[in-house]
Amino acid sequence: MLLTLEDVEHVAHLARLRLSPDELEHMRDQLSKILDHFQMLQQIDVSAVPPTAQVTDLINVMREDEVRPSLPREQALANAPEQQDGMFRVRAIFEEAS
Repeated sequence: MLLTLEDVEHVAHLARLRLSPDELEHMRDQLSKILDHFQMLQQIDVSAVPPTAQVTDLINVMREDEVRPSLPREQALANAPEQQDGMFRVRAIFEEAS
């Protein structure tokens, strides 16, 4: 399935990638090959294969929910690069709108 350059530009835009014309052509070739591979996989008969959510036997190991003492505040904050008023101080991720 050969993708168009417009398809690749659209995907690059969605991924917030700025690609040069050479990179767009390279990605068009690679993505087209990936889609070809998926088309080949679509032809495999899997009608006798039961749906599988997990291939290993996983067992949840749960413990009783019991109240336990937590770390003392001083110990929890001992390696904190910055602290203020007994709490971790972190830099703001989003600035408030004016």
